[in-house]
Amino acid sequence: MKKVGLFFGSFNPIHIGHLILANYILENSDMDELWFVVSPQNPFKDKKSLLKDSNRLDMVQLAIKNYPKMRASNVEFSLPKPSYTIDTLTYLHEKHPNYSFSLIMGEDNLEGLHKWKNYETLIKNHHIIVYPRMFDGEKKDSEYLQHENISLVKAPVIELSATEIRSMIKEGKNVRPMLPPEVFDYLDGSSFYK
Repeated sequence: MKKVGLFFGSFNPIHIGHLILANYILENSDMDELWFVVSPQNPFKDKKSLLKDSNRLDMVQLAIKNYPKMRASNVEFSLPKPSYTIDTLTYLHEKHPNYSFSLIMGEDNLEGLHKWKNYETLIKNHHIIVYPRMFDGEKKDSEYLQHENISLVKAPVIELSATEIRSMIKEGKNVRPMLPPEVFDYLDGSSFYK
């Protein structure tokens, strides 16, 4: 059975923090592949600053072209909006019955997991790999970390956000060090985020 990690996100834009985390998780687990699942619309996020789905998918494909174990997935593009993780996982299991899917999420998402559609089913039926995130104020251990299907990896904590990168682009600041070179070139020749 092929083991696939699913890293969901807007990737608006994908940045080096995403690649560092993805590579760390691949190299420190028994996963065969990691898929960047580009989400058309996260039910918890505002859509107005979101680039077109196809542009964000293009950037992910450019960013991972030298990483043979990473894939860009547009699976959610054809599913009903907004995108719910449980629906995407159900669809993927039907389409790939011989694959075992793990969900990759930031530690900050655990706190709001109870707001996710069918979150109990999600935890019961899927392995969830959680990477550490910076917290404002006091960090508290999530009750979910006690669950047998949830494991916290000691990945590097990356203090880099796509929101911050978009803001810097709008202000005309240099974001080259924060982006894979191909993604920087893609954005540099465009009016995106300006």
